Amino acid sequence: MSKYIIYLTVLFSTVVTAQKNYTTLTETAETIVSKAKEDNDYREALTLYEQAFKQYPDSINASDLYDISVLYSRFKENEKAFNYLQTLSNSPKGEYGFPAWRPFLDKDVEEDFENLLLDSRWKKLIDDALIKQKLFSKVLQEREAEFYQVNTVALDNIIEEKDLYNKIRSSNPYITKNQRDYSISFPINDSTKTSFFIHLPVNYTPTKKYSLLFFLHGAVRYSQLLEYQTAEINLDGWNKYYTKYADLNDVILVFPRGDKQYNWMTSDDGFFMVPQILRNIKKVINIDDNKVFITGHSNGATGSFSYLMKQPTDFAGFYGFNTEPIVNTGGTFVENIKNRSFINFSTDQDYYYPPNANDDFTAMMKNLNADYKEYRYNGFPHWFPSFKESEPAHQILFEDLKKHERNPFPKKITWEFDDNNYGNIDWIGNATLDTLKLKAKWHKELNFKITKWLEYDDNDELKTIDVDKYAFDFPRQSGKIKATYNNNVFTVETSRIKSFVINISPEMVNLKEKVKVYVNNKLYFNEYVTYNREFMLKSFQKNEDREQVWVNYINITIQD
Repeated sequence: MSKYIIYLTVLFSTVVTAQKNYTTLTETAETIVSKAKEDNDYREALTLYEQAFKQYPDSINASDLYDISVLYSRFKENEKAFNYLQTLSNSPKGEYGFPAWRPFLDKDVEEDFENLLLDSRWKKLIDDALIKQKLFSKVLQEREAEFYQVNTVALDNIIEEKDLYNKIRSSNPYITKNQRDYSISFPINDSTKTSFFIHLPVNYTPTKKYSLLFFLHGAVRYSQLLEYQTAEINLDGWNKYYTKYADLNDVILVFPRGDKQYNWMTSDDGFFMVPQILRNIKKVINIDDNKVFITGHSNGATGSFSYLMKQPTDFAGFYGFNTEPIVNTGGTFVENIKNRSFINFSTDQDYYYPPNANDDFTAMMKNLNADYKEYRYNGFPHWFPSFKESEPAHQILFEDLKKHERNPFPKKITWEFDDNNYGNIDWIGNATLDTLKLKAKWHKELNFKITKWLEYDDNDELKTIDVDKYAFDFPRQSGKIKATYNNNVFTVETSRIKSFVINISPEMVNLKEKVKVYVNNKLYFNEYVTYNREFMLKSFQKNEDREQVWVNYINITIQD
Protein backbone atom coordinates (compact mmCIF):
# COMPACT_ATOMS: atom_id res chain seq x y z
CA MET A 1 0.00 0.00 0.00
CA SER A 2 1.44 3.41 -0.95
CA LYS A 3 2.15 6.10 1.64
CA TYR A 4 -0.47 8.30 -0.04
CA ILE A 5 -3.22 5.67 0.31
CA ILE A 6 -2.15 4.98 3.91
CA TYR A 7 -2.39 8.73 4.58
CA LEU A 8 -5.90 8.97 3.08
CA THR A 9 -7.05 5.91 5.02
CA VAL A 10 -5.80 7.32 8.31
CA LEU A 11 -7.25 10.75 7.51
CA PHE A 12 -10.69 9.31 6.67
CA SER A 13 -10.67 7.19 9.83
CA THR A 14 -9.73 10.23 11.92
CA VAL A 15 -12.50 12.37 10.40
CA VAL A 16 -15.15 9.66 10.95
CA THR A 17 -14.02 9.07 14.55
CA ALA A 18 -14.00 12.80 15.27
CA GLN A 19 -17.51 13.22 13.88
CA LYS A 20 -18.72 10.25 15.92
CA ASN A 21 -17.18 11.57 19.15
CA TYR A 22 -18.49 15.09 18.49
CA THR A 23 -21.97 13.75 17.86
CA THR A 24 -21.84 11.61 21.00
CA LEU A 25 -20.97 14.64 23.14
CA THR A 26 -23.54 17.00 21.62
CA GLU A 27 -26.35 14.46 21.55
CA THR A 28 -25.68 13.64 25.19
CA ALA A 29 -25.84 17.36 25.98
CA GLU A 30 -29.12 17.66 24.07
CA THR A 31 -30.59 14.72 26.00
CA ILE A 32 -29.57 16.26 29.32
CA VAL A 33 -31.25 19.55 28.38
CA SER A 34 -34.46 17.77 27.40
CA LYS A 35 -34.63 16.13 30.85
CA ALA A 36 -33.09 18.95 32.91
CA LYS A 37 -34.76 19.94 36.18
CA GLU A 38 -32.19 22.26 37.77
CA ASP A 39 -29.30 24.53 36.86
CA ASN A 40 -26.66 21.87 37.47
CA ASP A 41 -28.16 19.83 34.64
CA TYR A 42 -27.91 22.75 32.23
CA ARG A 43 -24.33 23.39 33.40
CA GLU A 44 -23.44 19.77 32.69
CA ALA A 45 -24.84 20.09 29.17
CA LEU A 46 -22.94 23.35 28.66
CA THR A 47 -19.70 21.67 29.67
CA LEU A 48 -20.28 18.90 27.13
CA TYR A 49 -20.92 21.39 24.32
CA GLU A 50 -17.73 23.28 25.16
CA GLN A 51 -15.77 20.04 25.26
CA ALA A 52 -17.10 19.04 21.84
CA PHE A 53 -16.35 22.49 20.37
CA LYS A 54 -12.81 22.55 21.77
CA GLN A 55 -11.84 19.01 20.75
CA TYR A 56 -13.60 18.90 17.36
CA PRO A 57 -13.80 22.48 15.99
CA ASP A 58 -14.24 21.25 12.41
CA SER A 59 -17.43 19.39 13.38
CA ILE A 60 -19.32 22.35 14.88
CA ASN A 61 -22.72 22.84 13.24
CA ALA A 62 -25.31 25.59 13.26
CA SER A 63 -27.81 23.75 15.45
CA ASP A 64 -25.25 23.30 18.24
CA LEU A 65 -24.14 26.93 17.97
CA TYR A 66 -27.73 27.92 18.59
CA ASP A 67 -28.16 25.50 21.51
CA ILE A 68 -24.99 26.58 23.34
CA SER A 69 -26.02 30.22 22.91
CA VAL A 70 -29.36 29.45 24.53
CA LEU A 71 -27.58 27.92 27.52
CA TYR A 72 -25.25 30.88 27.98
CA SER A 73 -28.21 33.23 27.70
CA ARG A 74 -29.98 31.23 30.40
CA PHE A 75 -27.08 31.89 32.77
CA LYS A 76 -26.87 35.55 31.65
CA GLU A 77 -23.35 35.09 30.32
CA ASN A 78 -24.15 37.45 27.50
CA GLU A 79 -20.65 37.89 26.09
CA LYS A 80 -20.29 34.18 25.37
CA ALA A 81 -23.87 33.94 24.13
CA PHE A 82 -23.32 36.77 21.63
CA ASN A 83 -19.95 35.38 20.51
CA TYR A 84 -21.60 32.10 19.51
CA LEU A 85 -24.62 33.85 18.00
CA GLN A 86 -22.33 36.03 15.88
CA THR A 87 -20.48 32.92 14.70
CA LEU A 88 -23.85 31.40 13.77
CA SER A 89 -24.91 34.57 11.97
CA ASN A 90 -21.71 34.54 9.90
CA SER A 91 -21.98 30.86 9.01
CA PRO A 92 -22.38 30.11 5.28
CA LYS A 93 -25.15 27.59 6.03
CA GLY A 94 -27.41 26.69 8.88
CA GLU A 95 -28.93 23.35 9.78
CA TYR A 96 -29.85 21.10 6.81
CA GLY A 97 -28.52 23.73 4.44
CA PHE A 98 -31.03 26.39 5.51
CA PRO A 99 -29.57 29.92 5.75
CA ALA A 100 -27.84 30.63 9.06
CA TRP A 101 -30.02 33.71 9.64
CA ARG A 102 -33.19 31.59 9.69
CA PRO A 103 -33.29 30.75 13.44
CA PHE A 104 -33.03 34.47 14.34
CA LEU A 105 -36.45 35.01 12.74
CA ASP A 106 -38.23 31.97 14.18
CA LYS A 107 -41.27 32.61 16.33
CA ASP A 108 -39.71 31.09 19.48
CA VAL A 109 -36.41 32.97 19.32
CA GLU A 110 -37.34 35.70 21.82
CA GLU A 111 -38.40 33.07 24.35
CA ASP A 112 -35.05 31.29 23.95
CA PHE A 113 -33.06 34.49 24.38
CA GLU A 114 -35.18 36.59 26.73
CA ASN A 115 -32.08 37.70 28.67
CA LEU A 116 -30.53 39.23 25.55
CA LEU A 117 -33.47 41.18 24.17
CA LEU A 118 -32.54 44.56 25.72
CA ASP A 119 -28.95 44.40 24.53
CA SER A 120 -28.27 46.51 21.41
CA ARG A 121 -26.32 43.60 19.95
CA TRP A 122 -29.55 41.59 19.79
CA LYS A 123 -31.24 44.18 17.60
CA LYS A 124 -28.18 44.19 15.34
CA LEU A 125 -28.40 40.41 14.89
CA ILE A 126 -32.11 40.61 14.04
CA ASP A 127 -31.59 43.51 11.62
CA ASP A 128 -28.79 41.62 9.89
CA ALA A 129 -31.03 38.54 9.62
CA LEU A 130 -33.81 40.61 8.06
CA ILE A 131 -31.42 42.08 5.48
CA LYS A 132 -30.08 38.62 4.62
CA GLN A 133 -33.61 37.25 4.41
CA LYS A 134 -34.56 39.97 1.94
CA LEU A 135 -31.55 39.23 -0.26
CA PHE A 136 -32.19 35.49 -0.03
CA SER A 137 -35.86 35.94 -0.99
CA LYS A 138 -34.81 38.03 -3.98
CA VAL A 139 -32.53 35.22 -5.23
CA LEU A 140 -35.30 32.66 -4.72
CA GLN A 141 -37.78 34.79 -6.67
CA GLU A 142 -35.30 35.35 -9.50
CA ARG A 143 -34.61 31.62 -9.77
CA GLU A 144 -38.29 30.79 -9.67
CA ALA A 145 -39.00 33.32 -12.41
CA GLU A 146 -36.20 31.77 -14.50
CA PHE A 147 -37.58 28.26 -13.85
CA TYR A 148 -40.99 29.23 -15.27
CA GLN A 149 -39.62 30.85 -18.44
CA VAL A 150 -40.68 29.17 -21.70
CA ASN A 151 -41.11 29.99 -25.35
CA THR A 152 -44.63 31.04 -26.25
CA VAL A 153 -46.71 28.54 -28.23
CA ALA A 154 -49.85 30.16 -29.66
CA LEU A 155 -52.41 27.35 -29.81
CA ASP A 156 -55.39 29.72 -29.90
CA ASN A 157 -54.44 30.88 -33.39
CA ILE A 158 -54.74 27.41 -34.93
CA ILE A 159 -58.13 27.13 -36.62
CA GLU A 160 -58.07 23.65 -38.15
CA GLU A 161 -58.95 21.06 -35.50
CA LYS A 162 -56.62 18.33 -36.77
CA ASP A 163 -53.75 20.80 -36.92
CA LEU A 164 -54.48 21.83 -33.35
CA TYR A 165 -54.46 18.19 -32.24
CA ASN A 166 -51.10 17.55 -33.89
CA LYS A 167 -49.65 20.79 -32.54
CA ILE A 168 -50.65 19.89 -28.98
CA ARG A 169 -49.02 16.48 -29.29
CA SER A 170 -45.77 17.93 -30.66
CA SER A 171 -45.74 21.04 -28.48
CA ASN A 172 -42.29 21.99 -27.14
CA PRO A 173 -42.11 25.44 -25.51
CA TYR A 174 -39.14 24.45 -23.34
CA ILE A 175 -35.83 26.26 -22.89
CA THR A 176 -32.56 25.51 -21.11
CA LYS A 177 -32.48 25.92 -17.32
CA ASN A 178 -29.69 27.69 -15.47
CA GLN A 179 -29.84 25.50 -12.36
CA ARG A 180 -30.19 21.83 -11.53
CA ASP A 181 -31.98 22.42 -8.22
CA TYR A 182 -34.92 24.72 -7.67
CA SER A 183 -37.08 25.45 -4.64
CA ILE A 184 -40.43 26.57 -6.03
CA SER A 185 -43.22 28.16 -4.01
CA PHE A 186 -46.65 26.55 -4.28
CA PRO A 187 -49.87 28.26 -3.15
CA ILE A 188 -52.35 25.99 -1.37
CA ASN A 189 -54.96 28.72 -0.99
CA ASP A 190 -55.10 32.51 -0.67
CA SER A 191 -53.48 32.49 2.78
CA THR A 192 -51.31 29.35 2.81
CA LYS A 193 -48.42 28.23 0.69
CA THR A 194 -45.76 25.57 0.70
CA SER A 195 -43.07 24.56 -1.78
CA PHE A 196 -41.71 21.78 -3.90
CA PHE A 197 -38.06 21.02 -4.63
CA ILE A 198 -37.08 19.80 -8.08
CA HIS A 199 -33.77 18.16 -9.03
CA LEU A 200 -32.95 18.00 -12.75
CA PRO A 201 -30.53 15.63 -14.52
CA VAL A 202 -27.00 16.97 -14.90
CA ASN A 203 -27.27 17.38 -18.67
CA TYR A 204 -30.92 18.39 -18.88
CA THR A 205 -31.79 19.46 -22.40
CA PRO A 206 -35.22 20.85 -23.38
CA THR A 207 -35.37 18.77 -26.56
CA LYS A 208 -35.49 15.47 -24.67
CA LYS A 209 -38.44 14.03 -22.74
CA TYR A 210 -37.62 12.91 -19.18
CA SER A 211 -39.08 10.50 -16.65
CA LEU A 212 -40.20 12.12 -13.41
CA LEU A 213 -40.46 10.63 -9.92
CA PHE A 214 -42.31 12.28 -7.03
CA PHE A 215 -41.06 11.48 -3.53
CA LEU A 216 -43.65 11.97 -0.77
CA HIS A 217 -42.20 12.40 2.70
CA GLY A 218 -43.53 10.64 5.79
CA ALA A 219 -44.53 11.86 9.25
CA VAL A 220 -47.06 14.29 7.78
CA ARG A 221 -48.74 14.76 11.17
CA TYR A 222 -45.53 16.21 12.56
CA SER A 223 -44.27 18.08 9.49
CA GLN A 224 -44.43 21.77 8.70
CA LEU A 225 -45.09 23.53 5.44
CA LEU A 226 -41.92 25.16 4.11
CA GLU A 227 -41.95 28.19 1.84
CA TYR A 228 -38.62 27.03 0.45
CA GLN A 229 -36.51 23.88 0.61
CA THR A 230 -32.86 22.92 0.26
CA ALA A 231 -30.87 20.20 -1.46
CA GLU A 232 -29.60 18.94 1.91
CA ILE A 233 -33.13 18.15 3.11
CA ASN A 234 -34.14 16.26 0.01
CA LEU A 235 -31.12 14.78 -1.75
CA ASP A 236 -28.99 13.51 1.13
CA GLY A 237 -29.55 11.24 4.13
CA TRP A 238 -32.37 8.75 3.68
CA ASN A 239 -32.90 9.90 0.09
CA LYS A 240 -29.31 9.50 -1.08
CA TYR A 241 -30.11 6.40 -3.14
CA TYR A 242 -32.96 8.18 -4.91
CA THR A 243 -30.48 10.89 -5.85
CA LYS A 244 -27.82 8.39 -6.92
CA TYR A 245 -30.05 6.35 -9.22
CA ALA A 246 -32.06 9.29 -10.52
CA ASP A 247 -28.79 10.90 -11.63
CA LEU A 248 -27.60 7.64 -13.21
CA ASN A 249 -30.88 7.24 -15.13
CA ASP A 250 -31.67 10.88 -16.03
CA VAL A 251 -34.81 10.91 -13.87
CA ILE A 252 -36.21 14.18 -12.53
CA LEU A 253 -36.93 14.13 -8.78
CA VAL A 254 -39.68 16.23 -7.19
CA PHE A 255 -40.22 16.67 -3.45
CA PRO A 256 -43.51 18.31 -2.36
CA ARG A 257 -43.82 19.50 1.24
CA GLY A 258 -46.93 18.77 3.30
CA ASP A 259 -48.10 19.07 6.89
CA LYS A 260 -50.84 17.71 9.15
CA GLN A 261 -53.65 19.45 7.27
CA TYR A 262 -52.33 19.63 3.71
CA ASN A 263 -50.91 16.30 2.63
CA TRP A 264 -51.51 13.17 0.56
CA MET A 265 -52.88 10.87 3.26
CA THR A 266 -54.86 12.18 6.22
CA SER A 267 -57.21 14.63 4.50
CA ASP A 268 -58.34 15.71 1.05
CA ASP A 269 -57.35 19.34 1.68
CA GLY A 270 -53.92 18.76 0.17
CA PHE A 271 -54.59 15.83 -2.15
CA PHE A 272 -54.71 18.15 -5.15
CA MET A 273 -51.09 19.22 -4.59
CA VAL A 274 -49.16 16.47 -6.39
CA PRO A 275 -51.26 16.52 -9.62
CA GLN A 276 -51.19 20.32 -9.68
CA ILE A 277 -47.44 20.48 -9.05
CA LEU A 278 -47.02 18.04 -11.94
CA ARG A 279 -49.02 20.28 -14.26
CA ASN A 280 -47.00 23.32 -13.20
CA ILE A 281 -43.79 21.44 -14.00
CA LYS A 282 -45.07 20.13 -17.33
CA LYS A 283 -45.56 23.71 -18.51
CA VAL A 284 -41.83 24.42 -18.23
CA ILE A 285 -39.91 21.10 -18.17
CA ASN A 286 -40.00 18.51 -20.96
CA ILE A 287 -41.66 15.59 -19.17
CA ASP A 288 -42.53 12.27 -20.76
CA ASP A 289 -46.25 12.14 -19.91
CA ASN A 290 -46.18 8.34 -19.94
CA LYS A 291 -43.24 8.14 -17.51
CA VAL A 292 -44.40 9.90 -14.34
CA PHE A 293 -44.19 7.95 -11.06
CA ILE A 294 -44.80 8.36 -7.32
CA THR A 295 -42.87 6.89 -4.41
CA GLY A 296 -42.60 7.59 -0.70
CA HIS A 297 -41.82 6.24 2.74
CA SER A 298 -44.29 5.53 5.58
CA ASN A 299 -47.03 8.20 5.33
CA GLY A 300 -45.55 9.06 1.94
CA ALA A 301 -45.89 5.44 0.81
CA THR A 302 -49.51 5.44 1.96
CA GLY A 303 -49.90 8.65 -0.02
CA SER A 304 -48.47 6.97 -3.12
CA PHE A 305 -50.95 4.12 -2.66
CA SER A 306 -53.78 6.64 -2.18
CA TYR A 307 -53.08 8.29 -5.55
CA LEU A 308 -53.17 4.83 -7.12
CA MET A 309 -56.59 4.23 -5.54
CA LYS A 310 -58.11 7.68 -6.16
CA GLN A 311 -56.32 9.64 -8.90
CA PRO A 312 -53.90 7.58 -11.01
CA THR A 313 -54.51 9.05 -14.47
CA ASP A 314 -51.36 11.18 -14.63
CA PHE A 315 -49.06 8.40 -13.47
CA ALA A 316 -47.45 5.27 -14.87
CA GLY A 317 -46.63 3.44 -11.64
CA PHE A 318 -46.44 3.67 -7.87
CA TYR A 319 -43.94 2.58 -5.19
CA GLY A 320 -43.72 2.61 -1.42
CA PHE A 321 -41.23 1.82 1.32
CA ASN A 322 -42.93 0.49 4.48
CA THR A 323 -46.41 1.07 3.12
CA GLU A 324 -49.74 0.80 4.86
CA PRO A 325 -51.97 0.08 1.83
CA ILE A 326 -55.07 1.99 2.86
CA VAL A 327 -57.06 5.10 1.93
CA ASN A 328 -57.69 7.15 5.07
CA THR A 329 -60.22 9.53 3.53
CA GLY A 330 -62.75 6.99 2.27
CA GLY A 331 -63.05 3.45 1.01
CA THR A 332 -60.03 1.45 -0.17
CA PHE A 333 -61.14 -0.04 -3.47
CA VAL A 334 -58.25 -2.35 -4.15
CA GLU A 335 -59.40 -3.51 -7.58
CA ASN A 336 -58.49 0.00 -8.81
CA ILE A 337 -54.87 -1.18 -8.76
CA LYS A 338 -55.59 -3.10 -11.96
CA ASN A 339 -55.39 0.20 -13.84
CA ARG A 340 -51.71 0.67 -12.90
CA SER A 341 -49.02 -1.03 -10.77
CA PHE A 342 -47.50 -0.90 -7.28
CA ILE A 343 -44.27 -2.18 -5.72
CA ASN A 344 -44.01 -2.34 -1.93
CA PHE A 345 -40.71 -2.68 -0.09
CA SER A 346 -41.63 -4.06 3.35
CA THR A 347 -39.75 -5.19 6.45
CA ASP A 348 -40.52 -7.82 9.07
CA GLN A 349 -39.99 -5.46 12.04
CA ASP A 350 -42.36 -2.71 11.01
CA TYR A 351 -44.79 -1.24 13.54
CA TYR A 352 -46.53 0.68 10.73
CA TYR A 353 -47.91 -2.39 8.95
CA PRO A 354 -47.27 -5.98 10.08
CA PRO A 355 -45.77 -8.72 7.89
CA ASN A 356 -48.82 -11.00 8.22
CA ALA A 357 -51.06 -8.23 6.84
CA ASN A 358 -48.64 -7.67 3.98
CA ASP A 359 -48.82 -11.41 3.24
CA ASP A 360 -52.62 -11.33 3.11
CA PHE A 361 -52.64 -8.20 0.97
CA THR A 362 -50.16 -9.73 -1.48
CA ALA A 363 -52.35 -12.85 -1.72
CA MET A 364 -55.37 -10.66 -2.46
CA MET A 365 -53.44 -8.86 -5.22
CA LYS A 366 -52.44 -12.22 -6.73
CA ASN A 367 -56.09 -13.34 -6.80
CA LEU A 368 -56.98 -10.12 -8.64
CA ASN A 369 -54.16 -10.64 -11.16
CA ALA A 370 -52.98 -7.16 -10.23
CA ASP A 371 -49.59 -5.79 -11.23
CA TYR A 372 -48.37 -5.79 -7.63
CA LYS A 373 -45.06 -6.90 -6.15
CA GLU A 374 -43.79 -7.01 -2.60
CA TYR A 375 -40.13 -7.32 -1.60
CA ARG A 376 -39.61 -8.29 2.06
CA TYR A 377 -36.40 -7.33 3.87
CA ASN A 378 -35.96 -9.22 7.12
CA GLY A 379 -34.20 -7.83 10.16
CA PHE A 380 -35.06 -4.17 9.53
CA PRO A 381 -37.45 -1.74 11.29
CA HIS A 382 -39.78 0.88 9.87
CA TRP A 383 -36.94 3.24 8.95
CA PHE A 384 -35.50 0.79 6.43
CA PRO A 385 -34.48 3.48 3.86
CA SER A 386 -31.92 4.83 6.34
CA PHE A 387 -29.90 1.59 6.09
CA LYS A 388 -27.30 0.93 3.41
CA GLU A 389 -29.02 -2.43 2.86
CA SER A 390 -31.91 -0.55 1.24
CA GLU A 391 -29.81 0.28 -1.82
CA PRO A 392 -30.82 -2.91 -3.71
CA ALA A 393 -34.48 -1.97 -3.16
CA HIS A 394 -33.86 1.40 -4.78
CA GLN A 395 -32.15 -0.38 -7.67
CA ILE A 396 -35.27 -2.52 -8.15
CA LEU A 397 -37.42 0.60 -8.17
CA PHE A 398 -35.40 2.35 -10.86
CA GLU A 399 -35.14 -0.79 -13.00
CA ASP A 400 -38.94 -1.03 -12.90
CA LEU A 401 -39.25 2.67 -13.66
CA LYS A 402 -37.04 2.33 -16.75
CA LYS A 403 -39.17 -0.41 -18.31
CA HIS A 404 -42.59 0.82 -17.16
CA GLU A 405 -44.73 3.34 -18.98
CA ARG A 406 -48.36 4.40 -18.91
CA ASN A 407 -50.78 3.26 -21.56
CA PRO A 408 -52.76 6.48 -22.05
CA PHE A 409 -55.60 4.66 -23.83
CA PRO A 410 -56.14 1.34 -22.00
CA LYS A 411 -58.64 -1.01 -23.59
CA LYS A 412 -60.10 -1.90 -20.22
CA ILE A 413 -60.96 0.17 -17.14
CA THR A 414 -62.24 -0.88 -13.72
CA TRP A 415 -62.97 2.03 -11.42
CA GLU A 416 -64.69 2.32 -8.03
CA PHE A 417 -65.11 5.51 -5.99
CA ASP A 418 -67.21 6.99 -3.19
CA ASP A 419 -66.55 10.70 -3.84
CA ASN A 420 -67.53 12.49 -7.06
CA ASN A 421 -64.25 14.41 -6.94
CA TYR A 422 -62.52 11.16 -7.90
CA GLY A 423 -64.83 9.92 -10.64
CA ASN A 424 -62.09 10.12 -13.28
CA ILE A 425 -59.74 7.51 -14.71
CA ASP A 426 -58.13 7.83 -18.14
CA TRP A 427 -60.95 8.05 -20.73
CA ILE A 428 -63.73 7.79 -18.13
CA GLY A 429 -64.46 11.26 -16.79
CA ASN A 430 -66.84 13.19 -14.53
CA ALA A 431 -68.54 10.06 -13.21
CA THR A 432 -71.15 10.78 -10.56
CA LEU A 433 -72.73 8.56 -7.94
CA ASP A 434 -76.32 7.45 -7.46
CA THR A 435 -76.14 5.54 -4.20
CA LEU A 436 -79.93 5.21 -3.98
CA LYS A 437 -79.74 2.58 -6.68
CA LEU A 438 -79.27 -1.07 -5.87
CA LYS A 439 -75.73 -2.37 -6.05
CA ALA A 440 -75.05 -4.67 -9.01
CA LYS A 441 -74.39 -8.32 -8.15
CA TRP A 442 -70.84 -8.10 -9.50
CA HIS A 443 -70.11 -5.03 -7.31
CA LYS A 444 -68.56 -6.64 -4.23
CA GLU A 445 -66.62 -5.39 -1.23
CA LEU A 446 -63.08 -6.73 -0.93
CA ASN A 447 -61.50 -6.89 2.54
CA PHE A 448 -59.65 -9.15 4.97
CA LYS A 449 -59.06 -9.45 8.71
CA ILE A 450 -55.84 -8.46 10.51
CA THR A 451 -55.25 -10.36 13.76
CA LYS A 452 -51.63 -9.51 14.62
CA TRP A 453 -49.83 -6.17 14.85
CA LEU A 454 -46.38 -5.03 15.98
CA GLU A 455 -45.86 -2.23 18.47
CA TYR A 456 -43.13 -0.94 20.77
CA ASP A 457 -43.54 -1.34 24.52
CA ASP A 458 -42.32 1.03 27.24
CA ASN A 459 -38.82 -0.43 26.91
CA ASP A 460 -38.73 0.28 23.16
CA GLU A 461 -38.91 -3.44 22.42
CA LEU A 462 -41.03 -4.63 19.52
CA LYS A 463 -43.86 -6.93 20.58
CA THR A 464 -46.60 -8.77 18.72
CA ILE A 465 -50.08 -7.96 19.96
CA ASP A 466 -53.48 -9.44 19.11
CA VAL A 467 -55.89 -7.24 17.18
CA ASP A 468 -59.27 -7.76 15.59
CA LYS A 469 -59.73 -5.34 12.73
CA TYR A 470 -60.47 -5.23 9.05
CA ALA A 471 -57.78 -4.01 6.69
CA PHE A 472 -60.06 -1.39 5.10
CA ASP A 473 -62.89 0.90 6.15
CA PHE A 474 -65.82 1.78 3.90
CA PRO A 475 -67.45 4.88 5.44
CA ARG A 476 -69.52 5.71 2.35
CA GLN A 477 -71.40 3.85 -0.34
CA SER A 478 -69.54 3.58 -3.61
CA GLY A 479 -70.23 3.30 -7.31
CA LYS A 480 -68.33 1.24 -9.84
CA ILE A 481 -67.69 1.23 -13.57
CA LYS A 482 -66.33 -1.54 -15.78
CA ALA A 483 -65.64 -0.41 -19.34
CA THR A 484 -63.93 -1.64 -22.49
CA TYR A 485 -63.66 -0.52 -26.12
CA ASN A 486 -62.82 -2.20 -29.39
CA ASN A 487 -63.53 -1.39 -33.06
CA ASN A 488 -65.39 1.85 -32.24
CA VAL A 489 -67.63 0.11 -29.71
CA PHE A 490 -67.60 0.98 -26.01
CA THR A 491 -69.16 -1.52 -23.62
CA VAL A 492 -69.84 -0.28 -20.10
CA GLU A 493 -71.32 -1.82 -16.95
CA THR A 494 -72.25 0.40 -14.04
CA SER A 495 -73.29 0.02 -10.44
CA ARG A 496 -74.73 2.99 -8.50
CA ILE A 497 -73.61 5.41 -11.22
CA LYS A 498 -75.73 8.38 -12.31
CA SER A 499 -73.67 9.71 -15.23
CA PHE A 500 -70.22 9.75 -16.78
CA VAL A 501 -68.27 10.98 -19.78
CA ILE A 502 -66.27 9.00 -22.32
CA ASN A 503 -63.33 11.06 -23.56
CA ILE A 504 -62.43 10.39 -27.18
CA SER A 505 -59.06 10.25 -28.89
CA PRO A 506 -58.33 9.41 -32.54
CA GLU A 507 -55.78 6.95 -31.12
CA MET A 508 -58.75 4.97 -29.74
CA VAL A 509 -61.40 5.13 -32.45
CA ASN A 510 -61.80 5.74 -36.16
CA LEU A 511 -63.47 9.14 -36.39
CA LYS A 512 -64.60 8.38 -39.94
CA GLU A 513 -67.01 5.79 -38.59
CA LYS A 514 -69.79 5.95 -36.03
CA VAL A 515 -69.00 5.34 -32.36
CA LYS A 516 -71.33 3.10 -30.38
CA VAL A 517 -71.74 3.08 -26.59
CA TYR A 518 -73.57 0.26 -24.81
CA VAL A 519 -74.30 0.73 -21.11
CA ASN A 520 -75.71 -2.18 -19.15
CA ASN A 521 -76.63 -3.91 -22.43
CA LYS A 522 -78.50 -0.86 -23.78
CA LEU A 523 -77.40 1.25 -26.75
CA TYR A 524 -76.89 4.84 -25.54
CA PHE A 525 -74.93 6.38 -28.40
CA ASN A 526 -74.54 5.62 -32.11
CA GLU A 527 -73.19 8.68 -33.90
CA TYR A 528 -70.13 10.19 -35.53
CA VAL A 529 -67.69 12.03 -33.25
CA THR A 530 -65.86 15.05 -34.63
CA TYR A 531 -63.01 17.19 -33.39
CA ASN A 532 -64.10 19.76 -30.80
CA ARG A 533 -61.61 22.63 -30.89
CA GLU A 534 -62.83 24.39 -27.75
CA PHE A 535 -62.85 21.16 -25.76
CA MET A 536 -59.35 20.24 -26.98
CA LEU A 537 -57.93 23.55 -25.82
CA LYS A 538 -59.71 23.47 -22.48
CA SER A 539 -58.74 19.88 -21.81
CA PHE A 540 -55.06 20.43 -22.65
CA GLN A 541 -54.87 23.59 -20.56
CA LYS A 542 -56.30 21.61 -17.65
CA ASN A 543 -54.17 18.47 -17.98
CA GLU A 544 -50.94 19.60 -19.72
CA ASP A 545 -50.76 16.09 -21.18
CA ARG A 546 -49.35 15.76 -24.73
CA GLU A 547 -49.92 12.01 -24.91
CA GLN A 548 -53.43 11.66 -23.54
CA VAL A 549 -55.08 14.29 -25.73
CA TRP A 550 -58.89 14.32 -25.93
CA VAL A 551 -60.59 15.72 -29.03
CA ASN A 552 -64.20 15.36 -27.89
CA TYR A 553 -66.41 13.56 -25.38
CA ILE A 554 -69.63 11.57 -25.14
CA ASN A 555 -71.91 12.44 -22.26
CA ILE A 556 -73.87 9.51 -20.79
CA THR A 557 -76.71 9.72 -18.26
CA ILE A 558 -77.94 6.38 -16.97
CA GLN A 559 -81.62 5.71 -17.61
CA ASP A 560 -83.40 3.33 -15.27
